[in-house]
Amino acid sequence: MSSVLFEECKLQNCILKNRIIMTPTFMAYGNEDGTISSAVLEHYRDMGASGVGLVVVENMIIDNKRSRFGRLMRIDTDDVIPDLAKLADVIKKGGAAAFVQINHGGRYAFITNPMAPSPVPAFDGPAPEEMSPAQIETVINQYVAAALRAKLAGFDGVEIHGATGYLPAQFLSPRTNKRNDHYGGSLENRMRFGLQLVQKVREAVGPDYPVGYRFMADEWLEDGLQLDEAKVYAGELDKLGVAYLSVTAGLYESFFTEDKIALSRQENYMADLAGAVKKVVAAPVIAAGRIATPDAAERIFNANQADLIGLSRVLLADPQWPLKAQEGRGGEINPCRADCDVCIQLVMRQKPVICAAWDGSRKKRFNELLKN
Repeated sequence: MSSVLFEECKLQNCILKNRIIMTPTFMAYGNEDGTISSAVLEHYRDMGASGVGLVVVENMIIDNKRSRFGRLMRIDTDDVIPDLAKLADVIKKGGAAAFVQINHGGRYAFITNPMAPSPVPAFDGPAPEEMSPAQIETVINQYVAAALRAKLAGFDGVEIHGATGYLPAQFLSPRTNKRNDHYGGSLENRMRFGLQLVQKVREAVGPDYPVGYRFMADEWLEDGLQLDEAKVYAGELDKLGVAYLSVTAGLYESFFTEDKIALSRQENYMADLAGAVKKVVAAPVIAAGRIATPDAAERIFNANQADLIGLSRVLLADPQWPLKAQEGRGGEINPCRADCDVCIQLVMRQKPVICAAWDGSRKKRFNELLKN
């Protein structure tokens, strides 16, 4: 076991007790109106006490009218601040730092009038409205307001969701950005929205408040964003002082192709992308992608592919993963089976997650919470 995994790590003014991150994992536990449920609080209480250094709360939407999709939680009104404060508190009481991910769905919004950089539909949905410069400014201000709410509620930092094909990624991708103005065309122009967004958020929250970025290294589509352009964007984000880059790949149009399903069953399957990004930035890099065991994490550190390790479904399968790793009980970790996709099938249907790896008592506890 590499001792690096349990070294402290500093993200600007936020000191993490170790280098294990719970990356944002959509659970569909929120209430249908976007408010925080008792199941959400219970889930994140468990995650905060799991032994991770940082919990990043899943995808909260900055505009309920134009970004709504599924059972996502809201961060678009001051009314939610008291419940956000409860959520931050239950995480931090468990010993972890607490960040929250903020997002706009763009063309992925499940509404009749989505907005996006260009009128490129998502799947069989309506062609989105091409955003005007005024709308772009409004949306950036909504991100800023959301970040300030997170700070006021007591979160230790925020993460901007710039991956999985959501709005910042839609501006960056040549596949979804067909604009002819200074937000489209060249890579310099396609980067503009995301860079302006990060700059405005950082200016609003202050230089010592961490603003991380969920970073898409490759869309895994021939006509989409690929690693060479992504690395240029990573360098520009680094210049703006992002607290970290949490590296991932793919979007909904590419996740479920046969080759990517096979790839996602392999251990450390995105570590090479994190390593490529790490070579061009000074900011800490988080690697993710089925880091199933402490030994797998050690290999990433030994290869200098990342500074921190992101756990998602493997932490869901065994919320004691970090504690068992620290105590040298890695062989006792309850595995997330590579051939199991129960959680993914549930969330794709906007159904709350009950992990197939859980024991009967945990399943019963969350089933009872979700009834209320």
